[in-house]
Amino acid sequence: MIFKRKKNSSFDLKEKKGTEKLENKKEIVVKKEVVKEATKEEKMYVIPLGGLDEVGKNMSLVQYRDEIIIIDCGLGFPGEGLLGIDAVIPDFSYVENNKNKIKGLFVTHGHEDHIGAIPYLYQKIDKEVSIFSGKLTLALIESKFENFKIKDMPKLREVKNRSKVKIGKYFNVEFIRITHSIADSYAIHVTTPAGNVLFTGDFKIDFTPVDGQSSDLARFAQIGEKGVDLLLSDSTNAEAEGFTPSEKTVGEAFQIEFAKAKGRIIIAAFASHIHRLQQIIEISESYGRKIAVDGRSLVKVFEIASNMGYLKIKKDTIIPLSEVDNQKDNKVVILCTGTQGEPMASLSRIASNIHKHTRVKEGDTVIISATPIPGNEKAVSKNINNLLKYEAEVIFKKVAGIHVSGHGSKIEQELMFNLVKPKYFIPVHGEYKMLKAHIDTALKVGIPKANTLLALNGNKIEIAKSGVKLKGKVSAGATFIDGLGVGDIGQTVLRDRQQLSQDGVIIVGFTLDKLTKKILSGPEIITRGFTYSKESDELIKGVIEHINLKLEKIEREGLMDWQPIKNITKEAVAKYVYSKTKRNPVILPIILEV
Repeated sequence: MIFKRKKNSSFDLKEKKGTEKLENKKEIVVKKEVVKEATKEEKMYVIPLGGLDEVGKNMSLVQYRDEIIIIDCGLGFPGEGLLGIDAVIPDFSYVENNKNKIKGLFVTHGHEDHIGAIPYLYQKIDKEVSIFSGKLTLALIESKFENFKIKDMPKLREVKNRSKVKIGKYFNVEFIRITHSIADSYAIHVTTPAGNVLFTGDFKIDFTPVDGQSSDLARFAQIGEKGVDLLLSDSTNAEAEGFTPSEKTVGEAFQIEFAKAKGRIIIAAFASHIHRLQQIIEISESYGRKIAVDGRSLVKVFEIASNMGYLKIKKDTIIPLSEVDNQKDNKVVILCTGTQGEPMASLSRIASNIHKHTRVKEGDTVIISATPIPGNEKAVSKNINNLLKYEAEVIFKKVAGIHVSGHGSKIEQELMFNLVKPKYFIPVHGEYKMLKAHIDTALKVGIPKANTLLALNGNKIEIAKSGVKLKGKVSAGATFIDGLGVGDIGQTVLRDRQQLSQDGVIIVGFTLDKLTKKILSGPEIITRGFTYSKESDELIKGVIEHINLKLEKIEREGLMDWQPIKNITKEAVAKYVYSKTKRNPVILPIILEV
């Protein structure tokens, strides 16, 4: 017999109730997830990859969900310990690993420590990522790509004061004009659903700028009234008391030096300091002096800035350097590079009297219109001493006011704090002592100590409505540029170079029979940078005898082969040489098998 279940039987009712309970549970779980998602706190991250606890290679990322924008991408200049290194750039590994998230590069201004690494960056990321900045900055960036012979350039997007850029799904970016030692400098305000961050970029508050383009303090105040979650501000001059003088005061100092000069005037200046170059041009023209420009970067900037109208020059003011000797000394200005004592820069070659077209002579007035970047003091001092030996009159910052900083001192930093009124503050762009001094200024104006953070390169800085805190680290460091090599020089190579520079090298050569494993000739000793060869005959003889004694031992043991010979030679020479000289040269065995 077949029994049919009756409709709406007790079994069906139970089954239905069970299904309803399951569906209710699922609905509750879904509702909980929706509530959890709705109440989940939004977070964004600022990740500095350079510029903290150092001067130079400024670069930061701002990340929200699956999108990233980049703020600046500069290089640093090598210190004394980085032998043979041309430049230092940030470690791009985190950027490369997240390149599909990058939406744009935003640049505050055109100095090398903010744009110098951009061509290297674009070898790692998509060329479709646009670059946003001021007109002059973009022109300087474009020339860098041309120098690298990169034809497939990213799109360059020009901005002006208060330009607003909506990029990606989440980012709103605004440029705010600020005064610095180069035209077209901007602070950058970044807003996402999680909060907002203000990067001041490099700045000073110059109330009488040479080009009349003063800082947009009103806009800073407006943003401050709306509320700034995090301020990241320039710390380069955080230890300096008072107020940084206006750039116009440099022009006044130049007027005094021009009036006193009886012969030629040689001026070393930063190539990108457009406002200072304009003042030098105007004063030179007022004294009827022709200007010869020397130095590749300076020539390039003159070409770009004059074509764009940033430099205004009379038609017959500029002459080739080769024509300087055809002019009267009191009618010439030589404008050159080399403010930092770079060995091959124009001023260094002039100071060493090895320049192709000109030599320093008695009666010249040499003006070094800059201060040494930390680490370059000795090189600058060397140039000054060399110039003084040739009876030139040398004018530099310690003697006269022919240079002012492009960075704000403590009072300007206090003004920025009072305008922006940030909830949280992190100092950037400076050595650790500068960052610490900037924190002290923040405390002085009333920012709570708990709301200030000292971050380092690679820190992930989390910004949320609940507050700002350090939240983990990413890979960050330095990549060394040596000629065409990028990142192929590491600490091991640098240690070898350091050792070579201090104690030299000893090369030990052998010829080895491939079949019999007998030494056919050697050891032959060559030294470089170790000791003067004529004075080292006894030492070399001792080295050879010591090597031969060790080789006789391994020959008796039947171990003659190129690797044991190499190991024994290195050990024997190192021990013997140190016992006789207390030096540690690099030992380089070279074995030729025939």
